[in-house]
Amino acid sequence: MDKVFSADGTVIAYEQQGAGPALVLVGGAFMTRGASAELAGLLAEHCTVITYDRRGRGDSGDSPEYDVQREVEDLDALIEHAGGEAMVFGMSSGAVLALEAVARGSAVTRLAVYEPPFITDDSRPPLPADYVAHLTELAEQGAYGDAVAYFMTAAVGLPAEAVAGMRQAPFWADMEATARTLPYDGQIMGDTMSGQPLPTDRWQSVTVPVLVGSGDAGAPQMLTGARELAALADNFTLHVFPGQEHNIDPQLLAPALTSFFTTS
Repeated sequence: MDKVFSADGTVIAYEQQGAGPALVLVGGAFMTRGASAELAGLLAEHCTVITYDRRGRGDSGDSPEYDVQREVEDLDALIEHAGGEAMVFGMSSGAVLALEAVARGSAVTRLAVYEPPFITDDSRPPLPADYVAHLTELAEQGAYGDAVAYFMTAAVGLPAEAVAGMRQAPFWADMEATARTLPYDGQIMGDTMSGQPLPTDRWQSVTVPVLVGSGDAGAPQMLTGARELAALADNFTLHVFPGQEHNIDPQLLAPALTSFFTTS
């Protein structure tokens, strides 16, 4: 593990492997740098791959007040370490963070995203209006198990009885360990889980090539949202992975990413 310092002095922990052009992997909710280990290993055959703990997770630090811009600056610090520019892959809410970073001027040359968890139709209920506020309250109270449960029911859409059973599973403790950052992902998503069409101007400054990936076997709103995103501009291209859900097989994802990132 190595570290860089973000603009506000926060320590951001990262790991690096491979050789070639720099590629930073941005995880979604609950994900620490180890969650992308298999994908990183596959991509490292062609790129210098950087995985990192987003602020508030794993070995990275945090600041008292959260702002999406701080996470953009975290990514900027990694890009600066990598030589001043990099390619980026974002997963789930990490995809939206990556889009936001590019829109705000981060030195990203190519961007790939997989299933940003938009809700843009009526295929499932939108997030409650007080979703982020309630998550924040639970996190501030230290009720991390309840925060995870609320995320899994309100955001993911799982039945409450299924989530109750999950609380006994070994992986639940790992989710609780990063639950205090769930409000961060909520702020990153903004109003893109409201059941309304995507805003056409939020990412209009993203002019680099963008690959938008989605499976066709998961929650219907994922593919719908990916299609909407890919339709925003000519530099956005949709790639559908047959038979895949939100937890896509890295062995299937890696070749598509390699082709995209190594094509001039």
